[in-house]
Amino acid sequence: MFQSSGFRFIAVGLLAVLMFIPLNLVSSVINDRANYSRQAVNDISREWGGAQQISGPVLVIPVTEDVTYDRRREAVDALTGLTLQDENGKPIYERYEETITEKRPSVYLFAESLNINVHTLSETRARGIFEVPVYTANVEIAFDFNALSASDVLNREEVLHWKDARIEVRLTSNRALRGEAELTENGRLLTLEPIASSNEKKGGGITANSGDPREIGPLLLKLKLNGAQHLAATATGRTTHLSITSDWPDPSFFGSFLPDAREVNQDGFIASWTVPHLARPFPQVSRESLDHSARSVASMGVRFITPNDFYQKAYRSARYGILFIGLTFLTVLLLDRVGNKPAHPVQYLMIGLAQSVFVLLMASYAEQSGFGAAYLFASAATIALLTIFGATALKLGKRTSTLAAMLIIVYAVLYLI
Repeated sequence: MFQSSGFRFIAVGLLAVLMFIPLNLVSSVINDRANYSRQAVNDISREWGGAQQISGPVLVIPVTEDVTYDRRREAVDALTGLTLQDENGKPIYERYEETITEKRPSVYLFAESLNINVHTLSETRARGIFEVPVYTANVEIAFDFNALSASDVLNREEVLHWKDARIEVRLTSNRALRGEAELTENGRLLTLEPIASSNEKKGGGITANSGDPREIGPLLLKLKLNGAQHLAATATGRTTHLSITSDWPDPSFFGSFLPDAREVNQDGFIASWTVPHLARPFPQVSRESLDHSARSVASMGVRFITPNDFYQKAYRSARYGILFIGLTFLTVLLLDRVGNKPAHPVQYLMIGLAQSVFVLLMASYAEQSGFGAAYLFASAATIALLTIFGATALKLGKRTSTLAAMLIIVYAVLYLI
């Protein structure tokens, strides 16, 4: 029955469809390796400092209010100190007023002008066969506050405690800090302390008691951070300027705002942003901390990526594999027409399995030598194996060169794709 051309064509088509099974298994292996790679990347990134986002600075001013309560108490005889009683022996009560100073929600004031300059130096850290780009960032933040606008959100009887005001800058993690962080005001050094937080989602940060903000001038904060994967800042100033200079050649810009200007070349990149307060959906001064929402809706930054990693390419090869297995089957089928004995279905299966193993072979080589060399070695080995198989098992004779030429074209096209 397999001698019939029509039946052979249908049977070979079914065999090609059957090859979805080994290709899906190969894709699963590639995904497992890719997940293991991502886990290694995340572990190294976390240990180095992790992805960093700088939010703030924000001026926090405590608020109190004197509240008068109408209360009652037992009346006391002024001479004897004894509690007065009525004719039934029950205590007599008197009314009085008590004024208590109570805390109210603090005022949170963002910077008037905010200029953030970041310069990063990159390096590659490895764990086993996996490499991760990490960076060290030198950050300078120049800012000032319009402290008088803080009174705009007060109720009539509330009082601002200017002397107890503090400056807060939020970070993804304090573990990323390296060297000495410095906050200066006209040359005067302010003492910085870490922000204690029991909630990991809020991240870390640093704070300093500024004193009366109406009496201070422009401030300058200098930080040194370790980080990986991405670096971002939040547009919290009335006017925010961000500039990032790096030696990493493959940036991917992201966030609510893309850079106004950027220059990318093989030596690194320079990018700059300018964001007015009207472009962000939160006020300049408020009675609650807006840090979490500001991070979500007013962030801007850059990812340090490794483009087109070989796991992605190997996965694509597995997805396209059925097409090239089908082309190889079709070639063998056409070459078989001039032969005396057609190829057996098991021989087609062996050809399909060999081409499925190609993807695993390529991924294994790529983990050691990179994608280009791995593709060359794996495709050469697969083409050589199938050519020898065609010459010896399929008895193609002179037609073996046709099979070899077709395989070379197929794998060259797959590489271009």
